[in-house]
Amino acid sequence: MPSNTEQPVNLSARWNDDEAKVRATILPPGVTPPAAVTAQRGIDFLRAWLEGRLPPPPLGHTLDFLLIEAQVGRVVFQGRPSAAHFNPLATVHGGWMSSLLDSALGCTVHSVLPAGKAYTTAELKVNFVRAVTPLVGLLRAEGRIIHQGSRMATADARLVGPDGKLYGHASTTCFVFDAVPAS
Repeated sequence: MPSNTEQPVNLSARWNDDEAKVRATILPPGVTPPAAVTAQRGIDFLRAWLEGRLPPPPLGHTLDFLLIEAQVGRVVFQGRPSAAHFNPLATVHGGWMSSLLDSALGCTVHSVLPAGKAYTTAELKVNFVRAVTPLVGLLRAEGRIIHQGSRMATADARLVGPDGKLYGHASTTCFVFDAVPAS
C-alpha cells in the first residue's frame, strides 16, 4: 500500500493521464443544436462528447475544465484552476468552483434522461469548504443522482483534489420536462 505522501502524487498523475486521453479524443468546443441533444438519451449525448462525435460546450474551454467520465447517474468533471480564475484575494473565485460543480450536477441529471426530455436547474446550493489556489493543480467534481422522477431530479456533487481534500460540495434540484420539438 502506498504511503500517504505518495498517494496524492500518484492520483495527480492518473488524473493528468485521464485528462490527456479525453483531450486527445474530444472535438473543439462548439454548440450542438438542442434538437440533436434531446433526440437521444442523456447518457448517449454525454458519451458522444467523450468519443469525439459531438463537441463539448465552449464554457469548459473558457474555464479550463472538461467532462472526464459519464455513467448513468454519475458524472465526473475535472478542472485546472489558475490565476486566470482569481478573485481579488488571489484565490480561485467561487464562481469557478460553482461552475465546475454545476456542470457535474447538471450533466448527472442529464445522464439519466430518456430521449425527448430536457431539464433546467431550479435550485443550486454550493458550500465552499476551503480556498482553492493554482497550487492544488487539479480538482474533480463528481456528481451523483439522488432522485430521478418524471418532473424533478436531484443530484449532489463533491469537489475534491488529488490530495483527497474536500474543497466544496453542492446539490441541485432540476425540473424535467418534455423537450420542445424543433420548428
